Amino acid sequence: MPHCAIPNHTILQPMPTINQIAKDKSIGSLPLLPYTTMIASSFLWVAYGVLKSESKIWSTNILGMVLGTYYFTQYIKWIPKKMIPDATRDHYRGITGIILATLAIAYVLPIQDPSTVVGNIAVLFCMILFGSPLIVLRSAIRDRSAKSLPLPFTIATIINCFLWSVLGWFDMNDVNVYFPNLVGLSFGLCQLILKLVFGDGVAAPENRLDSLL
Repeated sequence: MPHCAIPNHTILQPMPTINQIAKDKSIGSLPLLPYTTMIASSFLWVAYGVLKSESKIWSTNILGMVLGTYYFTQYIKWIPKKMIPDATRDHYRGITGIILATLAIAYVLPIQDPSTVVGNIAVLFCMILFGSPLIVLRSAIRDRSAKSLPLPFTIATIINCFLWSVLGWFDMNDVNVYFPNLVGLSFGLCQLILKLVFGDGVAAPENRLDSLL
């Protein structure tokens, strides 16, 4: 979804994790996917904002692209060298494919309204990304533990999605902006409720590294 009207609360959220990776000199069981998706999603929204001449969208998401790239490069520094080709190949392909496809839609292909197409792809991308919160919510309910739901990030998500929903509905009147953020707001509220109900019980074991990359 568009990175927020208060970007420091969301796109800066991975910074402590990246700093910890550098401190430990190990990625542990942490996945690369969140940083890949931050780059791709931010690029889609930058392109959409430019095509719509909406600076509120593209300006905040440029920062998301820059920081996503920083997180990505810092992460791969600590992947064991023998694992780098296999661990990063699909991520590079995915980012490159999304960027090239978006540029083709916007400037090459004979499409009457490229902003609508790019916006729809960006929203579809958001819907796919919502699979991750669904898995986390299901795990929290199954294990009766919300340890995997960091409270500061959950609150930041709620504020972020609420502000973008209001802005998208009342200021921009743009369904591509307010719809995914209303969905994100719903997930954020569900996470907050689970955090309040279950607290930090015994969390399920983390997945193996090779299943996360």
